[in-house]
Amino acid sequence: MAMQRTSQQQDKNNQKSLGFFLQSNADSESSSWSCNAIAELRILSQKPDGKPFTRKIQHLFFTKENDWGFSHFISWNDLLDPERGYIKDDSVTLEVNVIADAPHGVSWDSKKHTGCVGLKNQGATCYMNSLLQTFFFTNQLRKAVYLMPTESDDPAKSVPLALQRVFYELQFSDKPVGTKKLTKSFGWETLDSFMQHDVQELCRVLLDNMENKMKGTCVEGTIPRLFEGKMISYIKCKHVDYVSSRTELFYDIQLNIKGKKNIYESFKDYVTKESLDGDNKYDAGEHGLQEAEKGVNFLSFPPVLHLQLMRFQYDPMTDANIKINDRFEFPEVLELDLFLQTPDPADPAIYLLHSVLVHSGDNHGGHYVVYINPKGDSKWCKFDDDVVSRCTKAEAIEHNYGGHDDDITVKHCTNAYMLVYIRDSCKPKVVDHVSECDIPDTLKERLQEEKKQEALRRKERTEAHLYMNIHVVLEDHFANHQGNDLFDPEKAPYRNFRIKKAALLMEFMEMLAETLNYPVDQLRPWPFNQRTNQTYRPTVIDMEADINKSVQELAESENPWTVFVETAEPENGQKALIGFDKDSDVLLFFKRYDPKTKSISYSGHLYMPITQKISDFLLPVLRKRGGFAANTPILLFEEVKPNLIEEVIVRDQPLEKVLDELMDGDIIVYQKENDPDANYELPTAKDYFRDLYHRFEVTFCDKAISNDQGFTLELSQKMTYDQVAVAVAQYLGTDPYLLQFFKSQGYREGPGNAIRCTYEGTLKDLFIYFKPKQPKKIYYQQLTIPINELENKRQFKCTWVNSRWREEELILYPNKNGMVADLLEEAKKQVELDAENGSGKLRLLEIISYKIFGVQKEDFLLECVNTTGTKTYRIEEIPRDQLELTAEELLVPVAHFNKEIFSTFGVPFFLKIRNGEPFEKVKLRLQQKLEVPDKEFEKFRFAVVIMGRQTYLPEDREYTILKSDFMPQHVQGSGMKATPWLGLDHINKTPKRSRYNYLEKAIKIHN
Repeated sequence: MAMQRTSQQQDKNNQKSLGFFLQSNADSESSSWSCNAIAELRILSQKPDGKPFTRKIQHLFFTKENDWGFSHFISWNDLLDPERGYIKDDSVTLEVNVIADAPHGVSWDSKKHTGCVGLKNQGATCYMNSLLQTFFFTNQLRKAVYLMPTESDDPAKSVPLALQRVFYELQFSDKPVGTKKLTKSFGWETLDSFMQHDVQELCRVLLDNMENKMKGTCVEGTIPRLFEGKMISYIKCKHVDYVSSRTELFYDIQLNIKGKKNIYESFKDYVTKESLDGDNKYDAGEHGLQEAEKGVNFLSFPPVLHLQLMRFQYDPMTDANIKINDRFEFPEVLELDLFLQTPDPADPAIYLLHSVLVHSGDNHGGHYVVYINPKGDSKWCKFDDDVVSRCTKAEAIEHNYGGHDDDITVKHCTNAYMLVYIRDSCKPKVVDHVSECDIPDTLKERLQEEKKQEALRRKERTEAHLYMNIHVVLEDHFANHQGNDLFDPEKAPYRNFRIKKAALLMEFMEMLAETLNYPVDQLRPWPFNQRTNQTYRPTVIDMEADINKSVQELAESENPWTVFVETAEPENGQKALIGFDKDSDVLLFFKRYDPKTKSISYSGHLYMPITQKISDFLLPVLRKRGGFAANTPILLFEEVKPNLIEEVIVRDQPLEKVLDELMDGDIIVYQKENDPDANYELPTAKDYFRDLYHRFEVTFCDKAISNDQGFTLELSQKMTYDQVAVAVAQYLGTDPYLLQFFKSQGYREGPGNAIRCTYEGTLKDLFIYFKPKQPKKIYYQQLTIPINELENKRQFKCTWVNSRWREEELILYPNKNGMVADLLEEAKKQVELDAENGSGKLRLLEIISYKIFGVQKEDFLLECVNTTGTKTYRIEEIPRDQLELTAEELLVPVAHFNKEIFSTFGVPFFLKIRNGEPFEKVKLRLQQKLEVPDKEFEKFRFAVVIMGRQTYLPEDREYTILKSDFMPQHVQGSGMKATPWLGLDHINKTPKRSRYNYLEKAIKIHN
């Protein structure tokens, strides 16, 4: 696009210029497309020797920015200047040279343009997609993956099968391939797919997983044969004949790129010898500390060489990881014989560049793409998630060196991150063509069947609006139901039928007959209906009038539609169901109640003429079904609705006059009349259902177990604390007084406040703020002391340090109103004292940042001890020699640190010193106390630390302890005193956590 533009200058004169823009995909209606392009915009000179006027652009074109260029490309005066020669015969020639990436979000046919297909991005899986493409085009690996036995594998959890599926689809599909099944097989949650990880870390984890899965199969050893190299690490003494060496295996090489021009300089840096001298001399055993050289030599390089470029490194200035975007060159052909301890003239270590994994962005995120030379013939392709395109060798290699380049084609933050080289002598085998013959027939058949099933499921989803589900329940499903109505809709083992909404009732009956193996005339459907009184009961269908109606019409658009299917009873010789007159008959269901067991048993159904009397028609049937003797007195109840059970008193009247609002599906509950001397908790069905109405399920979870699923009990809402405790204790097999309960937090998972054992409310009151269908949950913990005692005590968490300097967690329960002395007495009951050097007396220390802050007095009230915040508390036995001090003696706090006094670590302690004592004696006591070897103790330095400043004690002269150096000193401007402490400066050998707290989790493949 070119046009004349006018702009107003400061002198208010309008200046004309030529606007020149490049537009992309302007007519597209899509809003999700994008295309990255570099272009040169030119105005050609009409003079034979004239030079064009050129300006460059680089832009990501998308819907809202589909054009890019210059509003003022060249001034109008310069354009018309005859000396420049841009105008001839009133015409101007404009030219654009464009280099564009393959577009995203449009119908780009990767297969047509490159013969390859891409991988779909799940959210932030571009790093994984790049690595998978690299593995896919390592053809020898692909063949081995196809041969892994997966016939009996779980398709949802098998990583080998998921890899086979991805490789197969990459080889034969015409469209981008999904990876959701692969990440699911890793055991990853959805969130993992939206969290970007390190491609180098995934490479190691995935290769390790494949190597383990290949063990014991026909392809065992494939991973080591392809990727394993050997190096030797050595330390060689300079002045004595002593060498220590160790052979190590590697699957990749991490190369330092900072300050390095190219890959050869990085390899030289890798094998450079390091001198061990001065304070860093090597301990050569019987030869003592010796000056030495430390280094590595490569013994062999693998057929496929993975080089990890260390672009992410820790920066101590910012205390963070940063990305190094410096220019770093790597060749297409890499010669490595120079770095082998013993090169092989018959097989020189010459490597051809196969893949370049590229990262764009910074330490906090970005995007990965991979450039691959599939056949090793310098014909490169760019794999950018689902888009694959051809590219030049320069785009794949030189443009990914990184660095600040004047060339607009080089982006500063886009550079190579991982390189894959293939040994020239191994190339024919590593990139050998993979044909369909290399894939086992069983695997092909399985994957093709999977595709068919997926196609069927897709068809089902697209046609879902044409179908409905019918849930069929049989009479067997009513057995053992102990609640209201005939069954629990949430727990019933339905038989599900998927049927077209337009299908006729007759078609549904034929489907039922075929599935249930009954003739049609031995089946009768009774749809369930939600009554206005909150009950769910069967209703009648007029089989003659409705047989040709659609199931959707009969279901009144209810989906799923629940239907009770009545079947004939062959054992009774029924060849067809007896007739049912909807005007004169009613369908009744029966339940028998047993007060001894407080249980309900289902007793079948019956068609009863509404004009018949209960006494003449119904009672004999119920006595027979209940197994009662003739003339046994029976109580009858009608189950009207939840918490409304009405006794049927009148029995000598027709049924239609006895029961109000008589309907099909009504339920009669019967039982024997109780013996007057019987004493039952719930003597009648009415009592049973009233109790049932107040029951609900409560899940009890162990507070001490993370994510405990717990166990579920059905309890009455009216239960008191003691009744609940007894029920839970019976389940756990413990004493109810050794349980403590906690409310569930309403806003998130986890235990809330403790429930006191004196709680006077009911179980229902605990869940008053819960939503009706919200799971009811209570947490518990098992105690070692009765709950009534515990509630008069305070839980106090601290650490116990034994005589071997081991720290153990200690949980004590002193009286709430007690003192520190009471706490120490409680501790004595749980700890083991030192009979040899201990005094039998304990003390409570305050610890902050691995330093002793103070000692709590024994008469100090526990309610004033604050256990929150940064302070921790430690209990220890006072050594016998520290129990009594003379006027010249003092207890000094001692702490460990490394270089900086805020870098404290380890277990601090008290040391007794004496005024005028040589410090050498103090050092000797310290070494004995810490049990540190002489050679290690020689590296210790000692400092007196006060108010954040350390003063190192002299090492070159005899130092004598001055008690005054360790006495508390006044802090200027305040009434406080600061206590000095003795610092031991040495290397921290305790296992330490990473200095970075990454937001992302480490990559794990869980299956």
